[in-house]
Amino acid sequence: MYVASENRYEVLPYYPSGKSGLKLPAVSLGLWHNFGDTGRFENMQKMCFTAFDHGITHFDLANNYGPPAGSAEINFGRILKEDLGIYRDELIISTKAGYGMWPGPYGDFGSRKYLLASLDQSLKRMGLDYVDIFYHHRMDPNTPLEETMGALASAVTSGKALYVGLSNYDGPTLEKAEAILRDLRVPFVINQNSYSILNRTIENNGLKETSARLGKGIIAFSPLSQGLLTDRYLKGIPADSRIVTDGRFLNEKALSEERLAQIRALNDLAIARGQTLAQMALSWILRDGVVTSVLVGASKPEQILDNIQAAENTTFTPEELAEIDRISL
Repeated sequence: MYVASENRYEVLPYYPSGKSGLKLPAVSLGLWHNFGDTGRFENMQKMCFTAFDHGITHFDLANNYGPPAGSAEINFGRILKEDLGIYRDELIISTKAGYGMWPGPYGDFGSRKYLLASLDQSLKRMGLDYVDIFYHHRMDPNTPLEETMGALASAVTSGKALYVGLSNYDGPTLEKAEAILRDLRVPFVINQNSYSILNRTIENNGLKETSARLGKGIIAFSPLSQGLLTDRYLKGIPADSRIVTDGRFLNEKALSEERLAQIRALNDLAIARGQTLAQMALSWILRDGVVTSVLVGASKPEQILDNIQAAENTTFTPEELAEIDRISL
């Protein structure tokens, strides 16, 4: 039987999500990859245990995580039932709805029908009465924003979610959504978006600035650019790489000579800082206090242990920041 480490809260700092009272660990664990039915359940357990033993209290899911869709929630629900469930009040569990989940017009995007049905399904798969954060997963150009935000409000008033978040929104849409949720008195506390040294979209579309101005947190997914911001591709493509085993989100075309030259230069800078490239990439995201947490994925427990060390040094000199920009932009 799993027993959590007594020293689990001595490893990572915890930061408030915007101006809310909800604190998240500097590093959170995402179950986007490696928690579907193609993975080994024993490895999933070990990764969750390693994460929690080292202060990662936040586990992030979505209705369509797998493969197949829904299987990550089912597998995580089994881990909760067999091991982690006794620590439920120490955990932040989030899920999302917004991408295609079942056939027909009611299984996609942002209608009230879809969001609330999806939340009920997610709770059943995980064996939970509520999630801590329920996100709308992507903007929907065809559903009135008032309807989508009203569905998030219902998730909270029904007791099935404690907080709500928005994922893959841009700055202008975030501002409109925030005004609606504020009028509805909904505890909207966080935005989830892709952000990394190699992907500055939230800086360019106004999301980062708007989120900070409105007092909302940000959690960054794909902070290592699907593994590119690590040292594992500097000597070729490993046999167990996602490029070889999956290929849906990262393929060989991403490893152009120009990209490899950037990765090598960034790796040299990380070594000079006394970090791995992955650690520096995560530290860079946390550098200015605007991002609440970085959301890491992992295929083995050792990767989690490496990533959490990023929180130990989030200070960069102006020269280091300028060099990162010179290499990557």
